[in-house]
Amino acid sequence: MRRIAPFAAIALAVIAVPAVVAQNSGVPGAPDKARVAAGTYAADPAHTLVVWEVDHFGFSNYTGIFGDVTGTLVIDPANPAAAKVDVTIPVSKVTTASAGLTGHLLRDGKDGGKPDFFGSAPADARFVSTSVVLDDDGDEAKVTGNLTLNGVTRPVTLDVDFHGAGDNPFNKKATVGFEAEGKIRRSDFGILYGIPVVSDEVELKIHAAFEKQ
Repeated sequence: MRRIAPFAAIALAVIAVPAVVAQNSGVPGAPDKARVAAGTYAADPAHTLVVWEVDHFGFSNYTGIFGDVTGTLVIDPANPAAAKVDVTIPVSKVTTASAGLTGHLLRDGKDGGKPDFFGSAPADARFVSTSVVLDDDGDEAKVTGNLTLNGVTRPVTLDVDFHGAGDNPFNKKATVGFEAEGKIRRSDFGILYGIPVVSDEVELKIHAAFEKQ
């Protein structure tokens, strides 16, 4: 019976796959490029997140989030390489799983000194694209742009995947979504605290939704 059990589990999993697909087929968005309409889109701040991750002491990775992202995407499916994105990320709204760490990120320097990270009144970060290079299928792209963070501007390239498009059932707006990944070095932006025991390299994972205006 012990030998049979793994095969039975696999069979049940295979049988369950069509049911899962059937359940998911009712969602309003789908990875269908034909659903994307040309025009100007605004970032949905409630569903656009910039997730960052650093290595902490070589023991574990630590994750935080920037939300409430605003900005625009201009896109024409007939010429996707000409797409333009310009988004603003409110650094002051950074959040982590630790109230103490979040407070440290937004704490002013002692006696008027430079903060360890952003300080209590950080300027918003901003990413403005400068080029879009698509793969042969047209559903993945390398998007390069200028990232301004902590008062410093540096070029950054993101690997972007098309996630889906469709009409939002609540507000009836045409919506497109993307996933993106990239890496930056915080030392490039003048954020030096804790290096190297807290990694200089920061991994970025971005979940972005844009609504047609």
